[in-house]
Amino acid sequence: MQEAFICDAIRTPFGRYGGLLSGLRTDDLAALPLAALVERNPGVDWAELGDVLYGCANQAGEDNRNVARMAVLLAGLPTGVPGATINRLCGSGLDAVGAAARAIRCGEAGLVVAGGVESMSRAPFVMPKAQSAFSRSNAVYDTTIGWRFVNPLMRAQYGVDSMPETAENVAQAHGIAREAQDRMALASQQRALAAQQAGHLAREIVPVTLAQKKGPPLVVASDEHPRQTSLEALAALAPIVRPEGTVTAGNASGVNDGACALLLANAAAARRHGLAPRARVVGMAVAGVAPRLMGLGPVPATQKLLAQTGVALAEIDVIELNEAFAAQGLAVLRLLGLADDDPRANAWGGAIALGHPLGASGARLATTAVNRLHAAGGRYALCTMCIGVGQGIALLLERA
Repeated sequence: MQEAFICDAIRTPFGRYGGLLSGLRTDDLAALPLAALVERNPGVDWAELGDVLYGCANQAGEDNRNVARMAVLLAGLPTGVPGATINRLCGSGLDAVGAAARAIRCGEAGLVVAGGVESMSRAPFVMPKAQSAFSRSNAVYDTTIGWRFVNPLMRAQYGVDSMPETAENVAQAHGIAREAQDRMALASQQRALAAQQAGHLAREIVPVTLAQKKGPPLVVASDEHPRQTSLEALAALAPIVRPEGTVTAGNASGVNDGACALLLANAAAARRHGLAPRARVVGMAVAGVAPRLMGLGPVPATQKLLAQTGVALAEIDVIELNEAFAAQGLAVLRLLGLADDDPRANAWGGAIALGHPLGASGARLATTAVNRLHAAGGRYALCTMCIGVGQGIALLLERA
């Protein structure tokens, strides 16, 4: 078995919904970190790239027809380089990293790029075909996030709760108070802003240059979603699911645009192409949970991963837990036996502050985890996230 190493990782800034990156086609957005990897690694013979695996959750608009392959071509990689798009909804980008490592470990490839993309701003409306000839009625679905074309059996057996509704379910089932959620949200924003100011996030971002109708090009070099706030401001926000609820726009992740790509290699390929391994992919695990409680997915996925690898949670130095909602993030920490403010978790901010472009988020977790390991000199990093329709995914990295 070959070992799989992450040798480089880069992402675009994450833009707000309808924000600075919303004018970029999704396939063009996907190509940007690929092109950045090429520029950053001039010693690589890119014709030897075994595959490009990209996560993407939507695939209903400009990300259709295998956006990974489109990104390969648009980034100027050799036409002989293949590409495949992976859809495990929110976990797609992290699944791509795990799949790339698996291909390397079993000897199918020596050099693979993994990552993901999502432009939630550009997610289209879709409509089904008519149910009968000459029908004068139809439905229109917004593909930005959530259910569409619902199967009645799925609704009857499992429910089709929206993502915020699942967070309320978790909050109610596990007694996650509104104040605790707002405190996690505030910490996420403060940590992200501090990481921006310290230059930590800049090291993982490739600036995006946007042409303007008038004046010089606009350069977007930092995440657009983080904002200054306070506990009082967060407490003043109205619940978004039901009047007596606890989930608000302030303690939930954003709807965002972004892309991320990581370069993985085995030891021989790394030497041949002049690459320096930064982290070893130790293992990955996925697990299922009830769809109405999808936010709990990281718990069984993490437990499964730790049992699989023989690494204890106490040995983990860095935790990147995707904050789909503060309610589910807190429930996961508590069920794993961790404190709400465990200093290992999301030290540079989480998705509440940085944003959650679905297909790219897992790749971003792995990118940040590698950088945090090297910044702090830690050994192990855990990346984990919940997934719509009731799943969880977890990835373990070891600093090289």
